[in-house]
Amino acid sequence: MNRTRRLWRNALVVAALATSLAAAADQPSARQAASQPTPVGTWRMVDDKTKLPKAIVEITQHGDTLEGKPIKLIRRPDQTPNPLCEKCDGERANQPIKGMTLLWGVKRDGDEWNGGHILDPSNGSVYRVKLIPSKDGKTMEVRGYLGISLFGRTQVWYRRN
Repeated sequence: MNRTRRLWRNALVVAALATSLAAAADQPSARQAASQPTPVGTWRMVDDKTKLPKAIVEITQHGDTLEGKPIKLIRRPDQTPNPLCEKCDGERANQPIKGMTLLWGVKRDGDEWNGGHILDPSNGSVYRVKLIPSKDGKTMEVRGYLGISLFGRTQVWYRRN
């Protein structure tokens, strides 16, 4: 009887150990997570429709969330030098787009960053956002969407630094 208990106990210990090792293999280590590309930095925002650059956006980290602001607008000849967010509501209404917080509340989720929001100053709409840096960190997919990610648009941004 003692021998049977020991065998069961040993089998349970081995099963628990195997489960822990399998779970650990699926999760990136702290070192791996730290070495994965991050959205933090300066990016050239390119319009997904016209394929023309629109702005230089600086993304900074505040605690465990990210925030992004345009630090330079790349304007066309037909645009005013310091455009305002004319279609925005609330505190952003008719405020300068340059320096405005357009991206906020984004947190790391594995290889992606999501859970936050992004403002499109051309129409004043706020969307949920997902940021996916490339493996080499030189580009990043920025997906703005309503509800689920399937219903949205993706821009590719290019790292400046």
